Amino acid sequence: MHKYRDLKVWQRAMAFTITIYHESRAWPDSEKFGLISQIRRAATSIPLNIAEGSGSSSNKDFCRFLEIALRSTYEVMTAMDIAHGLEYLSTERTDILLAEADEIAAMIVGLMKSLGWEKAARPA
Repeated sequence: MHKYRDLKVWQRAMAFTITIYHESRAWPDSEKFGLISQIRRAATSIPLNIAEGSGSSSNKDFCRFLEIALRSTYEVMTAMDIAHGLEYLSTERTDILLAEADEIAAMIVGLMKSLGWEKAARPA
């Protein structure tokens, strides 16, 4: 069992989630139940799954939650691309947020590897 609050990746994911909430406040009200809701749920899923997984009884189970957090990170990145395409985010801001998400994704993968995770072989 890991103390999730001590994990740097959880700390970064928490800060990133707060940033996503702040960024999406300025988006149109018409997106309240669309893109705003989607990106916030996906962003929130990142630290939530890291925290939940940290309570796992095995590294394998923890990695399963980390995989969900990783997928949620990619979901947020795609939502940011959509927001940029809709001109809700500037190119500069999008690049900054995508770079932060990339770093979080790399941290998640690094933690998974430290726990003994091996990427499953996928068909070619």
